[in-house]
Amino acid sequence: MIAVNPEHAETLATKAESLPSSPSEAKQLLAALHWRYAVKKFDPTRGIDAEKWDALEEALTLTASGIGLQPWKFIVVKDPEVRARLREASYNQPQIVDADRIVVFAARKGYDASDVDRFIDRVAEVRGQTRESLEGLRNAAMSVTLRPEAARDTWTSRQPYIALGNFLTSAALLGVDACPMEGFEPPKYDEILGLTGLGYTAVAVAAVGHRSEEDRYGQLAKVRFPRNELILHV
Repeated sequence: MIAVNPEHAETLATKAESLPSSPSEAKQLLAALHWRYAVKKFDPTRGIDAEKWDALEEALTLTASGIGLQPWKFIVVKDPEVRARLREASYNQPQIVDADRIVVFAARKGYDASDVDRFIDRVAEVRGQTRESLEGLRNAAMSVTLRPEAARDTWTSRQPYIALGNFLTSAALLGVDACPMEGFEPPKYDEILGLTGLGYTAVAVAAVGHRSEEDRYGQLAKVRFPRNELILHV
């Protein structure tokens, strides 16, 4: 039997509970997804409830990733001076400074064996296992490091988008507005936030807060291709 770190017993107990599946909850999910949109104009006078923000940060940490490796960092930026600089590196888009805060999604560059070992150490700590018992997992994770560096960076650069999608849905469920953004200059972001020295690079941004009543985009119908064109059943 695998020993369980007492610190995580409550989390495991929570996971064991039945997940919600009633029709009303399904309707709530769809209502939240219909409600959300990529906000273009935020209300700078409205902040995010502290409990909701704490839940959103936890949602980020709970995001799935390839082999569970989590080759990312999430930089939450509230400082007005820093955001003013980031706005200049974002083609002057106002969401960067008008939102309550922004989240920068950064990917690990040059992922290597030391990253894998850090992950294995964490698995051993959380699950109460020995490193020797995790050799199979380590070998699977090491397969990422055997790729050419460019291929590794391509793989890690895709991972934060999983977190971005999870973040947008989680925010909608909590009634928090968000705007996903790729319109920025990553090298400048890396310099301003000190990401290069940490071995990471910015790949996406989410401005987070509450929509302004003056944002005309909030009144527009959501445009999507029909489900039967997008989803194939085989």
